[in-house]
Formats: sequence, C-alpha cells, structure tokens
Amino acid sequence: MSEWITEEQTPHLRLSAEIDKVLYSGNSEFQKIEVVHSKEYGNMLALDGVFQTSEREEYFYHEIIAHVPLFLHPNPKRVLIIGGGDGGVAKECVRHSCVEEVTMVEIDGKVVELAKQYLPTISRAMKEQHPKLTVTIGDGIAFMAKAENYYDVIIVDCSDPIGPGKGLFTEEFYANTMKALKEDGLFVQQTESPFLHQSLVADVFSYVGRHFPITRLFMSYIPIYPSGMHCFTMGSKTYDPLVWKPNRPLDMDMQYYNYDIQKAVFALPNFVKKYLKI
Repeated sequence: MSEWITEEQTPHLRLSAEIDKVLYSGNSEFQKIEVVHSKEYGNMLALDGVFQTSEREEYFYHEIIAHVPLFLHPNPKRVLIIGGGDGGVAKECVRHSCVEEVTMVEIDGKVVELAKQYLPTISRAMKEQHPKLTVTIGDGIAFMAKAENYYDVIIVDCSDPIGPGKGLFTEEFYANTMKALKEDGLFVQQTESPFLHQSLVADVFSYVGRHFPITRLFMSYIPIYPSGMHCFTMGSKTYDPLVWKPNRPLDMDMQYYNYDIQKAVFALPNFVKKYLKI
C-alpha cells in the first residue's frame, strides 16, 4: 500500500505526494517537522503539515525571492534573511559577488540542523559554513526591531502566518523593516497565494504601502504551494522594479531566473489588480 504525505491547503483542497521513506518526524519547541523522500520531488520538508521545499523544485522559489530584489538593487552589500531555515535563500544570496555579508535569523534551530542533514543541496551555504554567511538562531521579529539603517536588502522567507510566523505579517513588523534598511534599501517577503489568500495579500500590500514609497507585488509559480500560484510583496525606498534596467552582468547559472523573468514577474493579472486597487 502506498504511503503519502498530505498538506491541507484549504478546508476544501489538499495536495499529496507519494513517499517511500520518512527521514525524520518530530516536534521542535515551535512546530512539527517532517522530512520525507517523495517519489516525485526527492527529499521534502514540511512544517506543521505545510510543504516548505523540496530538492527537485526548490529553485522556483529560492531564485525568485532572492535574485529579484538583489538584481533590482544596483550594489547590495549587506543582506538580512528572516527565516529561511532550509538555507535555500542564503545559498542564492552568497552567489552575488557584490554581497559582502549575509545574516540569517531563524527561530527554529532544529530546522537548520535537519536541513543540513537531509537537504544538502539546498542548505549548501550553511553546511559548508560560507564565509559571507552568519546564521543566528533567534527571534527575527525582535532582531528586526533593534536594527537600524544597516541593510541594503532584507528577505523575509517565512512560514505561513500561523504559529511562529504570525508576527511577521503585521504593520509593526513592516515599520521596523523600513527602519532597518539603509536610505536606498528594499525588502521582499513571501505573501502566500494571490488566488487563495486574497484578503491576506491585500492587507500586507496595504501595510507595506503605508511605510514604503514604492510598494509592488510580484508572482511566480511554486509547484508544491497552494494553487501553484505564489506571490511576494516588495517595499522599496528608491528603486522601482517597473522601470528597472540591467545594472550588472548576470554571471550565474540559473534554472529559473533571468532578466526577462525579472521584468515579467511584476505583470499582474486583472483579478489581483482589482483587489489590490491598483
């Protein structure tokens, strides 16, 4: 009999993947953690029953959330990642030659430990202790509240707005993010499905717009996320992605991201524009 791992994406929608091995199943201080080997996606990570990433399709998410802001900024040197315990965003950030330091603040050290053990291709920068990367186990919300005028780019790679991730979707958090950035800084946060989570997306877009002069939404397709359609909210002090032109060579081998994608992800469907009122 086949064994499956299932995420209940809404009360009326589930996504399942057939698995042949449970690599880890247990509880940390903050959440239930599962690492399984799926027949379709290889090793997969789930937190509280929610699919986070997998070996086969991780680049859909990590390349977009990292490279869209990092290539928008002409010279990002200091990068802060809130969350990102699987290490995928850090892996992408350290590839930029102009980036000098990457600080990652993850609340759950058990996720970091398991990612290094079972997701070695995703967690490579952490596993190999990349010299640009500093990993801190702690509360990203408290860390952000203390930071001021320091980071060029902030990437909030958080879990869903439940449990430890709930406080990362508040207006207070975005005000602190604004404060933590340098005068031309920008930030990006994953903000769920623009199809299934419309009220949340609209609320976050409104919160960010109250603090940042430039607020944009962009989209990508993530195979294991609800509906496959995912969005990211950007707040920028200076740089507008809608008028972006390439500012340095794209000298990295990518599986998803390219300069055409950099522009295309900001093209929004009419139904999204309607509820964002833009």
